[in-house]
Amino acid sequence: MSLLEVADLRKSYGSYTAVDGLTFNVEAGEVFGLLGPNGAGKSTTMMMLAGLRPADSGSVKIDGHSFDSGTQALKLILGIVPQDLAIYPDLTARENLQFFGRLYGIRGSILRERINKVLGDVGLAPSANVFARNFSGGMKRRLNFAAALLHQPKLVILDEPTVGVDPQSRSHLMDCVRNLSAAGVAVIYCSHYMEEVEAICHRVAIVDKGKLLTCGTLAELLSDSRADLHLRVRGVKARLGPRLVGLAEVEPLGEEEVQIVMHRNRRDTSFAINDRLTLVLEILKQAKAEILSMETKEHDLERLFLELTGRKLRD
Repeated sequence: MSLLEVADLRKSYGSYTAVDGLTFNVEAGEVFGLLGPNGAGKSTTMMMLAGLRPADSGSVKIDGHSFDSGTQALKLILGIVPQDLAIYPDLTARENLQFFGRLYGIRGSILRERINKVLGDVGLAPSANVFARNFSGGMKRRLNFAAALLHQPKLVILDEPTVGVDPQSRSHLMDCVRNLSAAGVAVIYCSHYMEEVEAICHRVAIVDKGKLLTCGTLAELLSDSRADLHLRVRGVKARLGPRLVGLAEVEPLGEEEVQIVMHRNRRDTSFAINDRLTLVLEILKQAKAEILSMETKEHDLERLFLELTGRKLRD
């Protein structure tokens, strides 16, 4: 049995469907990346996983517990690190953790020991008695993280945990996530930083418009991707662009140089890309263009993300 089991989760607001039949699971010790553009349904999903918003249908089970059986047991299993800082600026780091620890029912020497541990884990032990209002952005993020670990949860949900932080804090927070995973804690990692997801996530799910588009390890997700072809060309005029519509993208590099990019996706066959390349080369020949270089660039998670969700801006 997986630590988290999500089955056919659905949520609508009037005629708008925010989450449309999501199904996935997360194992103990797994860092599970949850990706999607703005408005994809990620926040609604996380709120339902945390029991903060009821689902219209479907089920969520954490360590065998469902929300239908009451949330008290789940409070001791689940830790949440929200994107918006949930700390009190007029309290010190230690006082913040004392407050949150008591909310979890932790008291006395056990609370003191856990506060000392999580302060050390997130690198804030030297600043334990400093008011949170005097913290840098990275320190506040680390304190926000620490508050979710006091009760030693089995599942931690991280919503953009490194947004707006310095590189040192980002690196330290990612190490904290790795340490949680090594200790057997399941982590849902929601981020727009693709390099972070590639660095620490065991599996990745991409959602959009409430639907699960794909889910798997990075190796599985990228195995069917193809390498894009980049041609650097000199001696062409602006009129070349319209002739390549549907075949390739043209990016100006200077007055006489352009880069021609032939995108390949999982639907392309070798014959299809060969035919396109033949047409592009014929157009370049007719334009008397000089090919300066030609190279292939492998797809990464960001390219796959854009391929699946589109390049159109989202609000």
